[in-house]
Amino acid sequence: MSVEVIKPGLFSTLQDLGRVGYQHLGVPVSGAMDEVSHRVANLLLGNDEGEATLEITLMGPILRFRQGAWAALCGADLGATIVPPGTDAASADPLPLNTPAWLAPGSTLMFGKRRAGLRAYLAVRGGFDVALVMGSRSTHVRGGIGGLGGRALRKGDELPLRAGDEAKALAAPVPLPRTADRALSALHASVAGSPMRVIKGREWDQFTREAQATFLSQDAVVGSQSERMASRLQGPALARLVEGDMLSEAVAFGTVQVPPEGLPIVLMADRQSSGGYPRIAQVVTVDLPRLAQVMPGESVRFERVELAVAQRLLRERTRHFDELRNALGASTVGGLHA
Repeated sequence: MSVEVIKPGLFSTLQDLGRVGYQHLGVPVSGAMDEVSHRVANLLLGNDEGEATLEITLMGPILRFRQGAWAALCGADLGATIVPPGTDAASADPLPLNTPAWLAPGSTLMFGKRRAGLRAYLAVRGGFDVALVMGSRSTHVRGGIGGLGGRALRKGDELPLRAGDEAKALAAPVPLPRTADRALSALHASVAGSPMRVIKGREWDQFTREAQATFLSQDAVVGSQSERMASRLQGPALARLVEGDMLSEAVAFGTVQVPPEGLPIVLMADRQSSGGYPRIAQVVTVDLPRLAQVMPGESVRFERVELAVAQRLLRERTRHFDELRNALGASTVGGLHA
């Protein structure tokens, strides 16, 4: 079973929840930039949340399904459509987000104009059948490891799928239970333009009061050089009270570093394991998926919260995931959870 890559799109890679446990060896965690969309796509199909999904950036690929498969697409709305076998693009049907869909043998999945967001996540029932590297199927392009040969998709690639249960694969879908809809709404809820919440970084007090106020009060534009390693922000330079270099220390997904020129960098999924720039802040875990969906050229603003608030928000997200798992466990969506 496989999916043929007719066109690769701008940058499409296989990602899971990351290569955890190897940062002490200098191996980046990688994994999905938008963890929520990745996990939801898998849950909708009855997959383990750690199964690899295809992370699709801005301009999606064209994929032909050689065999029929259940799929789910979450995250950015990139105008996905399904072209039935033996027809052309004029016969395409929209592929809705957050809903299991059956792609018949010979169907083509296409992407069109971006409507919202930056990254979409395509899951298939059973998962993509690629090898584990250090316990993960995530692609790290700079290191050339994981996924499909450690690289983004290319024209002519074959994405192998695991064989599934034919009876379940052919079962007709039923609507998601209302409890699942509520949990999905809670997981995807965000107020357009609302600030990204941060807690103070270890070097917060090394910055001037003016720099601290600027960081929290003025919009910053996501720069064109932003990618999976870091989001580079453009705006007023942030001045430090303390001059000179510092020893490299551990960094994490969402760490906001400020290099000598004073323009912040938010470290993302493919970040290095340590860094030598002062850390003014840390984006809270629940807002990282939102940040991963911000396009270069769009603006972000930060709001400081206390650690206890960040912890409470994470507990709430965990509860919503529990609600979704429970709701899907009691449903028979596409025969996938029976």
